[in-house]
This record gives sequence, structure tokens and C-alpha cells, in this order.
Amino acid sequence: MAEELTYVLVTPYSIRKSRTGGIIARLISRTGLDLVRARMYAPSKELVESYSQIIVTAPDPRHREIQELIRGYVQTHFLPNPSEPADTATPRVMLLVFQGENAIAKIRAVVGHIVNQRTSGETIRDTYGDYVTDANGKVVYFEPGVLAAPDAQSAESTLKLWARYSDTDGGLLSSTVHFPTEEKVEKTLVLIKPDNFRFPNSRPGGVIDVFSRTGLYIIGMKVHFMSVGQASEFDGPVLDVLKKVLRERTANSVRAAIEQQLDLTLDAEAMRALGDVLGPISGQQHWESIIQFMAGSKRSDCLPEKRALPGSEKCIALVYQGVDAVRKIREVLGPTDPSKAPPGSIRKEFGQTIMVNAAHASDSPENAQREMKIVQIEENNLKPFVESFYGSL
Repeated sequence: MAEELTYVLVTPYSIRKSRTGGIIARLISRTGLDLVRARMYAPSKELVESYSQIIVTAPDPRHREIQELIRGYVQTHFLPNPSEPADTATPRVMLLVFQGENAIAKIRAVVGHIVNQRTSGETIRDTYGDYVTDANGKVVYFEPGVLAAPDAQSAESTLKLWARYSDTDGGLLSSTVHFPTEEKVEKTLVLIKPDNFRFPNSRPGGVIDVFSRTGLYIIGMKVHFMSVGQASEFDGPVLDVLKKVLRERTANSVRAAIEQQLDLTLDAEAMRALGDVLGPISGQQHWESIIQFMAGSKRSDCLPEKRALPGSEKCIALVYQGVDAVRKIREVLGPTDPSKAPPGSIRKEFGQTIMVNAAHASDSPENAQREMKIVQIEENNLKPFVESFYGSL
């Protein structure tokens, strides 16, 4: 069976209610599909109008009725409400693109229908959607939670449309949320690390769900394959730290082996000499392991002309914005060593080792800017991907 592309649009209400993590967890773990692209949008009137024209496609009256509800919902909720104050947050929509065999049907099954008879919580719409009718059967409240393609034709036309608007309406949505001028507003970068993508599971969504406790706003999202060059630059500052930190640790390990095997006692001068020689070697090797973990290859094993190519390891890059964002994210993340992380923190719940510790977060606003530049957070990798898959837009 040929591989298919399909999409899920997370609605502004689901994003505002911090349901994104739970939605992503279900989509990945229950479909087994590959999340290949992601992008944040602040839809323009032109995009909303164009999208509204292709939503209603079903010949069946019951399905068509739901699609008409969705069309009305999009026209109302994907754009700013003119009756609300001018400083109200602009609606943000998250586009998730999935690839795999039978992808359209698998996503539809997990998303589910949205009718008031089905409230088991089995599907995404059971849990996060609402379909409320009055005594006469008239819909009085409708929240779909997410939108997904009913068929291959809809998947293609919708993906092509949103790809065409991905430069103008998508990307880093820095101005969509308004804050008082006196507030200390920051942006910070989070990387959902490759250890969360070894097989389809709920961990990526689970990590995002814990970050939602900060009350910060997701304004940027990208599926990223870090190159060896990017990983080297990203973790470049760590190299000198590792060489210094491992100087004493490595010397002590070697001393224990020498004293046990050779029955020798090493004095302080010999220990310093061991540390000076072995610390940098150990630090370099540990650093190379980090590069391999993030990009799929050690720097020393990668030819210079290939260091700029995308690596084999996937991560999700997220940009959070809000008051005191750096501190809030790092508090929820927890310390580098999962064994020292407090209960409830991401690294305690999802981390394994100092390197395999679920996620990275910038440690300062300045580093956030540096790291966002390295991973090219504003790069539009959605548009060329959709165009390549379908042959045109």
C-alpha cells in the first residue's frame, strides 16, 4: 500500500486550553504514523475564506451537516472576533502533517466523529470536542477540537492550500499574543529530544502536556532533523565544560584501576597530570556522543561536506512565549540529571540519563535566540515537503 499524507488542524480553542499535548500523544501512539511536519498559523481572512470553500465535500447528508458546522466554525473561530478588544490574542492554529500507509483512515479513526451520542472518551473528539443540542435537536454549541481530512482528495487540497499560505500566515507568531508593556516577556526554545521518537508512543505529547503547566503560549513549532554541523554548534559550549568536569572524574577512575591492578599509589601531582591528559579526551568523547544522539552521527565520523545535511534523528522544536518564560520552562523541565529531578518534572517522568533526558530548554533569553537561529526555527520546511510529495502546489 502506498504511503499517504494527511493532516490534523488543532483548533484555537484546543490550543488555548492547553490540550495540544494530549492530542499529539493520541495521534502518534494510536496511529503509529510518522509526524513529518508541523507549523503554527495565524490564519488570514484570505486563507480562512479559501479553506471554507473546500471543507464541504460529503454527499451523505449526515456527514455534510457536520462539514457545514465545521465550515461555520472555521469562519467564526479561525479569525479574530471583531466584538472583542483589539488587544485580544489572535487565534493560533497548529497544523500537524502525518505520513504512512493508510494514514487518512488511521487519523480519522483516532479523531472520531463528533455527535452527541458518542461520549465514551475513546476518540480525540469524544475527549476534547463538544456537540450540544437543544430539545429540538438544534446544535447550540459546537467545538470539534481538531479538524482532519475525510478522504484523500480533501487531504491533498487542504495541505496544498495551507502550504501556499505557510509563508504569509505561518511561522513564528511573535505578535499574536499581547502583553502589558511593563511585563518581562521572553521567548524560549524547547527541543523534544530524539529519545521520544524511537517508536510511535505518547511521550512527545506527554512532554508537551507537562510544559503546558507553565501557562506559556506556543508561538512556533517545527519538526527538525538536526545536522551534525548544527548539533556541533548547538552543543559547542558544552565541550569545554565537559573537558573540565571530567578531568577529575576520569583521573579518579584511572587511579582506582591502576592502584588495584598495579598496586601503585598516585600522589596529587600524578593525579593532576592524569586529569590534564585524560580529561580533554574523555570530554571530547562524551561530546561526540551527544552529537551522535542529536544528529545520528559523530562529528569525527562525518565527512566535512556532509555535516550540513539533515541528520537521521528527529526532534520537535517549540518556541514558548510569555512572562519569565525561560525560568518557568526550566523549572518544569527539571535538572539535567533525571535522578536528581523532582517528582512531576519532565526529566523525572521521561528522562533516563544525563544525555537521554527527554527535552532541552534554553537557559537564558540570549541563548534562546542563539539556539533558535541554529535550528532555523523560522525555516518553512512544510511548503517544499508538500510540494515534493504531490508534485506541485
